Amino acid sequence: MRKIDFARKTGETDIKGMLNLDGQGRYNVKTGCGFFDHMTELFAKHGNFDLDLFCNGDIHVDCHHTVEDCGIALGKAFKEALGDKKGIYRYGSVILPMDEALVLVAIDFSGRAYLNFEVDFPDEYKLGDMDAELVEEYLLAFVRNAEITLHVKKICGKNNHHVAEGVFKAFARALRQAVAIDEKNKDVLPSTKGVL
Repeated sequence: MRKIDFARKTGETDIKGMLNLDGQGRYNVKTGCGFFDHMTELFAKHGNFDLDLFCNGDIHVDCHHTVEDCGIALGKAFKEALGDKKGIYRYGSVILPMDEALVLVAIDFSGRAYLNFEVDFPDEYKLGDMDAELVEEYLLAFVRNAEITLHVKKICGKNNHHVAEGVFKAFARALRQAVAIDEKNKDVLPSTKGVL
């Protein structure tokens, strides 16, 4: 099983967790940032990942360090859980509707960190207790540490909660595709270069 425990501690956050890529969508998430907890729970459910994520962060300041550092920790956890990446499909893409919102996400476990984020939120907009700009910060932290290429595009949508929820759900479902094992090629690295 591709399951690991992970931890990260800085002067701003103390993170502990468990990730199982071959889970059933079970989750236990407590970060102190309510909206981020909600997004992370649905990420686990829609990705079919079992995920425990606990963060004690400086939320008396704001949710920034908590959200960003959870992105760092989870990105590293995905990279570690995948090991040499043999047998994975590598690519995943989803166009996901969330009421009036429509979001596209495409992923490549390329070993190259790149984020293209085409989602506009109003300046200084809050999603519950979380600044909307932290959606991009979270994904950037994840991308850099998982070493993936990620494209996220809002095709349409007016309700910012729906847009953000669409992003997290689509991200989870695209990841689920990309990390799935291709039974026909389970001992093969999906690259002609011989490394990802």
